[in-house]
Amino acid sequence: MASTALLALCSTGAFSGLAVEAGAGVCHATPIYAGHLWQKATFRMDVAGTTLSRYLRDLLVAAYPDLLQQTLPRKAITQLKKRCCYVSLDFEGDLHNPARHHRASFHLGNRCSVCLSSERFRCPEPIFRPGLLGQSEPGLPTLAFQALQRVPATLRTRLADTVVLAGGSTLFPGFTERLEMELEAQCQRLGYGALQPRLVAKPGRGTAVWTGGSMVASLHTFQRSWMTRALYQEYGSRLVHEVFN
Repeated sequence: MASTALLALCSTGAFSGLAVEAGAGVCHATPIYAGHLWQKATFRMDVAGTTLSRYLRDLLVAAYPDLLQQTLPRKAITQLKKRCCYVSLDFEGDLHNPARHHRASFHLGNRCSVCLSSERFRCPEPIFRPGLLGQSEPGLPTLAFQALQRVPATLRTRLADTVVLAGGSTLFPGFTERLEMELEAQCQRLGYGALQPRLVAKPGRGTAVWTGGSMVASLHTFQRSWMTRALYQEYGSRLVHEVFN
């Protein structure tokens, strides 16, 4: 058992930094120093990949009312999201300027094809602006800033120097640039101008947790954490807490 944030960080070879995870079900911003998590400085948001897929379906139904009469396969919507959607670096500007809408056609199955316009960049926007879904919680850049703000000042610069992105929902084109832009803007605006967040966005970040897990499991120090069948039979379930705490 291990924290996904720690494993994501380990996948880059680091043991200190800020892990920013955006997966299918949840987003997290978790500060980690020397392999230890700062639980009181960890922030969570329930808008993530699955939420974006449902939002994209709603956008499609609004643009193509006839789709209400059809069953839209969840797998097709997910493929559409992954292949066609991207994060805008100027959402309001793009939204109000049709000339910036880069159209793309996609076949949903059931002899149904759709042409996406602004839906391409409107779909991932709730990760940055949950208010689009009627939620009052702050977006992911704010969570990342709050996490840095909550750690001791002596560690803040070091953690900001390694902001590791992980999870499939970070793979949208433009995601890294938008997060970096907004995180830097918040640091400047709120009196932390000395902080210069450096994002680490590896191509394989969609499976960073699994990669980190394989690396950690191969460490010599990890071998002490194995729980054998014989030990479990001798000590029972309380051994789980002793080993992993």
